[in-house]
Amino acid sequence: MSIKPELLAAAGSVSDAAAFLEAGADALLVGEDRFGMRLPGNLTVDDIAQIVNLAHVRDSKVYVSLNNLMTNDVLPELPAYVKALGDVGVDAVEFNDPSVLTTVKELAPQIKLHWNAEMTATNYSTANYWGSKGASRVILARELNMDEVTEMKPKLQLEAQVQVHGMTNIYHSKRRLVNSYMQQQGRPLTEGNLGKERGLFLIENERQEEKYPIYEDINGTHIMSSEDICILEDLHLLMAAGIDSFKIETLLKPRHYNELVIRTYRQAIDLYHADASAYAFQEEWMDGIRAIQDPERELSFGFFYKEQVY
Repeated sequence: MSIKPELLAAAGSVSDAAAFLEAGADALLVGEDRFGMRLPGNLTVDDIAQIVNLAHVRDSKVYVSLNNLMTNDVLPELPAYVKALGDVGVDAVEFNDPSVLTTVKELAPQIKLHWNAEMTATNYSTANYWGSKGASRVILARELNMDEVTEMKPKLQLEAQVQVHGMTNIYHSKRRLVNSYMQQQGRPLTEGNLGKERGLFLIENERQEEKYPIYEDINGTHIMSSEDICILEDLHLLMAAGIDSFKIETLLKPRHYNELVIRTYRQAIDLYHADASAYAFQEEWMDGIRAIQDPERELSFGFFYKEQVY
């Protein structure tokens, strides 16, 4: 019998972590805005320690995002942070910068390394290169189509993770673009903030029916997709290909929505693993998600069946 794929969800608080574990997540992605980007919440090391305890009791795992752009002013803070993560028992970190890899190998070698280069993680050779340097997993680019993902897996010498549900980032700038725009319009920000809870979005002139969530934090401006990936209908193709980890992106979604999505994917994974030959997609799974899906956000296959032009 094949190894059951992991179900991973990003958690923005200790209470979210507990809820997602209860819903069926095998692993949680957490972190702090100084070192990770586009996280659903900004967690301290003490928060992460609590989440590690919650997860390990259930034989689940905790990963920390260290995929930020590691500038010179951040590097002096990295060793202490990595050592602290090792001390509280974090299972792995996501990284894209060699400085993270070398720091983890030196100060917390028990922590596994997951290579996440966003849209540039597009081929098995580069992934295997990072595997030779110590990475145990590659997070494949969301811009890859189904054939590219499934045909790459046999050539990989490390685990593969793909995003199967939720929104994706389509633009990032270190500049505070919304704040600058508001000042230019004579409406400088005098109270509140431009963060995730503000509910801001962009609309293009030509496609006014599509809304792109936008927010700002210490890392700059983030513009997110107008649709949500949902590959539930064809999840069996990824399971048959042996993909090791499925990520549910929980960013900018209410907890009850994320819990239902996790439970639904959990059910699908368990049924396939129990008997792949008898597995069949069940339409009521999608009905449940559609019932609470934001009506202004379409569920789509993302790039799984769409040609990507770089």
